[in-house]
Amino acid sequence: MSLLPPQPISPLDGRYRKPVNELGDYLSEAGLNRARVHIEVEWIAHLTKRSMFGSKPLSDAQLTELRDWAANFGETEIARLAEIEATTQHDVKAVEYLVREQLTRQGLDSIAELTHICCTSEDINNLSYALTVKNAVEKVWRPKLAAVIAELTSQAKKYQDLAMMSRTHGQPATPTTLGKELAVFVHRLQRQLRQIDAIEYLGKFSGATGTFAAHISADPQANWQKIGQSFVESLGLTFNPLTTQIESHDWQAELYDRVVHANRILHNLATDIWSYISIGYFRQIPVAGATGSSTMPHKVNPIRFENAEANLELSNAVLGSLAETLVTSRWQRDLTDSSAQRNIGVGFGHSVLALDNVLRGLNQIDAAADTIAADLDANWEVLAEAIQTVIRAEVTAGRSEITDPYAALKELTRGRRIGQAELQEFVSGLDIGEEAKERLLQLTPAAYTGIASTLVDLI
Repeated sequence: MSLLPPQPISPLDGRYRKPVNELGDYLSEAGLNRARVHIEVEWIAHLTKRSMFGSKPLSDAQLTELRDWAANFGETEIARLAEIEATTQHDVKAVEYLVREQLTRQGLDSIAELTHICCTSEDINNLSYALTVKNAVEKVWRPKLAAVIAELTSQAKKYQDLAMMSRTHGQPATPTTLGKELAVFVHRLQRQLRQIDAIEYLGKFSGATGTFAAHISADPQANWQKIGQSFVESLGLTFNPLTTQIESHDWQAELYDRVVHANRILHNLATDIWSYISIGYFRQIPVAGATGSSTMPHKVNPIRFENAEANLELSNAVLGSLAETLVTSRWQRDLTDSSAQRNIGVGFGHSVLALDNVLRGLNQIDAAADTIAADLDANWEVLAEAIQTVIRAEVTAGRSEITDPYAALKELTRGRRIGQAELQEFVSGLDIGEEAKERLLQLTPAAYTGIASTLVDLI
């Protein structure tokens, strides 16, 4: 016996409900049913507009009332659907009966049999999922990602000229700028976003096994493929003309794979920012009243980026599984997709939660320019690359006879720290042209950033 009243099992419906709440308008059972009602109503409108099966076009008032009822699908309809489904034991059939009831209320019993005519449940479901996923991506998930990209862009420009030690393999390496490193993530995410925007949301509407058999039986003279295509396209979707009973879900796999990849880039961003915080390159801005540790009052933990990491991994686990599962259906139909697709909201929910945390985390950090500058000044050996490259150029130009400049710099710098004085003493003794020598003597780690600052302008 439970000691508690019913509780949400998923933290997305409990602890983290607020950041993901908007997704519930689309990627929930109620959101799916609202879309189903919308599809059924629009199919009736599509048929009556063409006077199919002897019907007459609905008046503007009748059509407006019917569409308004579908658009205002809410608690009353949710409760009534539950009552009907308790009897039908079939969710799409319950939607059909709900629509029929509305037709009766409007005095439209004469066209009641047009409800769900020539349709299989998958005709309604595939279009409903396409619409709900499309809306969830375009109205919720994409704006969240765009906000992260916008903040990263702002910080990339803010720190465009802030020279910073690079760390390849975790070791001091050729300097860059903080802005350029953030711009790399902007560029990567923008590229994924363009690919996601180009995804086609496909829909089929061709009956029990994709052959329009029932349609032709009911009206052999109608061009059902054209009617089906025009209906799907009227919903803002792309028509898939060749399917089994189900739409093959390839577009879903393509979309989820792209979202998964965007998640991976965000995961890389989160781990990089976390690491920069750990070495003092970013200072965290304390949140009033917040506690970093239950026992260590001094701590400000990078919890936003840690939370994002975990939720990006969970999102990828779900969306990756969906991308693999949905593209396989035994013969003309099995129901593995039915169970799997009910978790689309879970996959996007964890991604939205991660995006929320990344954005909040970015707004709670500030570059520690003094720490970054001190790190550069403590690592003059990173100029070894520049020195040996200049020597190579001087040898090629006939202004030096130094053999194996790489080895000479390796002996001087590998595995040890050297300061400005030691490095400049080495340069002063080089057998190279005076112009090149002077150029090297003027070089500092903070100035050895190439065109890093200019590269930020590419975003």
